[in-house]
Amino acid sequence: MTTIKVLWQKHKTTIAYLFFGGVTTIINLVTFDIMATYWQWNYQIATVIAWVITVLAAYLTNKVWVFGSHYTTIVAFIKELTSFFFFRGVTLIMELGIMYIGVSLLHGNLLLIKVIDNVIVIAANYLFSKWYIFKKVD
Repeated sequence: MTTIKVLWQKHKTTIAYLFFGGVTTIINLVTFDIMATYWQWNYQIATVIAWVITVLAAYLTNKVWVFGSHYTTIVAFIKELTSFFFFRGVTLIMELGIMYIGVSLLHGNLLLIKVIDNVIVIAANYLFSKWYIFKKVD
């Protein structure tokens, strides 16, 4: 049991990120699929709306359970929130580009391209969160 505890302590941020990343990915894919497939909305519009919903869920889960961010002032909160949305905006641009190339140019399957897109975006979001947004201040 101590081996599991040691592994958890060493990798808890990554494990929590993968778990909650999975949850937010499901939110993103389901929201996107409903809008793009069932409601027949333009895939770029569905991507942006799914992004907004997902980013709100991701901020809360990343802040509380993944990175355990505890700001002490309103200024720190605003800086963290702004930074989170800025870097998620960067990956939204990546996402829109991937979707455009995969769907409009290559005529790929909408949901398959969205899944591939999510894998790339999740990796980028993790790096931005770990290195810039929720970094530990010593």
